Amino acid sequence: MSNMPARLSRFKLFCYGVTDMPLHFALTPVLIFVPKYYTSELGLSLILVGNMLLFARVLDVFTDPLVGYWSDRTRTRWGRRRPWIVAGAPIMTLSFYMLFLPPPDAGAGYLFACIMGLYLALTMILIPYYSWAAELSPDYKERSRITGWRSAIGIVGNMAAQGVPILFLVFFDYGGDKAVMTILGVMMVITLPLGVLLTVTQVDEPREYVDSTTSIRKGLKLMWKNGPFKRLIAALMIGSTAFNITTPLYSFFVGWVLGAPTMTVVMLAFFYTFNLVGVPFWIRLSNRIGKHRAYAASFILIGCVHPLYLFHGWGDFWWMIPITVVSGFAGGAFAALPNSMKADVIDLDSMMSGDNRAASFFATWSFTAKMSAAIGGWIALSVLGLMGFAPQLGADNSDAHMLGLRILFTVPPAILFFVAAAIIWDYPITAERHGRMRAAIARRNARREKNARLSPA
Repeated sequence: MSNMPARLSRFKLFCYGVTDMPLHFALTPVLIFVPKYYTSELGLSLILVGNMLLFARVLDVFTDPLVGYWSDRTRTRWGRRRPWIVAGAPIMTLSFYMLFLPPPDAGAGYLFACIMGLYLALTMILIPYYSWAAELSPDYKERSRITGWRSAIGIVGNMAAQGVPILFLVFFDYGGDKAVMTILGVMMVITLPLGVLLTVTQVDEPREYVDSTTSIRKGLKLMWKNGPFKRLIAALMIGSTAFNITTPLYSFFVGWVLGAPTMTVVMLAFFYTFNLVGVPFWIRLSNRIGKHRAYAASFILIGCVHPLYLFHGWGDFWWMIPITVVSGFAGGAFAALPNSMKADVIDLDSMMSGDNRAASFFATWSFTAKMSAAIGGWIALSVLGLMGFAPQLGADNSDAHMLGLRILFTVPPAILFFVAAAIIWDYPITAERHGRMRAAIARRNARREKNARLSPA
């Protein structure tokens, strides 16, 4: 009998990945549109919003490991991942809707409550959902295919978050910050329940898994002894921080530096379109040169082109597009490859420990990704606020403010991209090593099955 796992059908891949579409509404768009709307329209300070986003993520230090630990140990007739996803969906839907459709008098308390509810629900969904992917196939390349499909669908979600408001602007003359917020809030109410329904009803959850006997404290200690995992986490932390410095500044850069405040969604549509185009390229490249080298190459590419934004000014909107296209294409690797690589790291842990702690690993990964987003956003908004930049429409910002915004948007992220590339370049888990790991796990599982058959009832 062949040890090669069966490939998932395209229908199964779609049904698994479709939940990632609305999840992307709660990731990038929150950092792009919420800070600008709550500061320019509702009058909150840049520093206050940045601090809120950071503090909400700090609480994930407690919630992420707990959800990962409990998810690994959940035993129901519906599986161990599905119940968490189903439970988190209504909390996330309501929190997102309230966040994006606030009342006119919404203040700091309202914003904080919505963010807390949204991030808690994201933890409940993301960790079991991403852990599920690692369990759908043990194969090195098939995992890239699974995460590639999911990432591509997630990118479609980001494209929809920009494209649908554009369509409303073109066909109904319904645009501006408030219109974008309203459209995204309604889209979440529709897409998240439908996505979760397809995923939990149409995708099989593997039932053959090894129960973890390791405590949460000991598990975290063992996890941080995993050298490849630490290197992957470091690259994620630095690269994600770089991205998320730019994310909340995007609308400010397009509006203030380029003088095109209504065109943010257009530029983001270009970015995410080529994000999607890049996914299959980076997956194919990873099959040729290895996941880690392809991942490093994407960091180098975006690190080379991103500083070119520095030379743009008033009226240069359309000149920004070539840089955005290349950056979006490079970002396709960030969407597809790291999730596949962390599944390989979980196999290394399983081979060494004999446990299956997929959700615990994904919890650590999720926390790192979310903290990087919060830290990047906090740096961007706090520095912009300390510079004295005024986010309100019609405010008088000087040439020095514009230069500061351009430098903050370009230089620190580029440096961090190159650092991330250096960290991941000689990552030790190759396709060959992963094959040996899976063979060792298969032999151990075969011995366990044999011993179980021979043991007296």
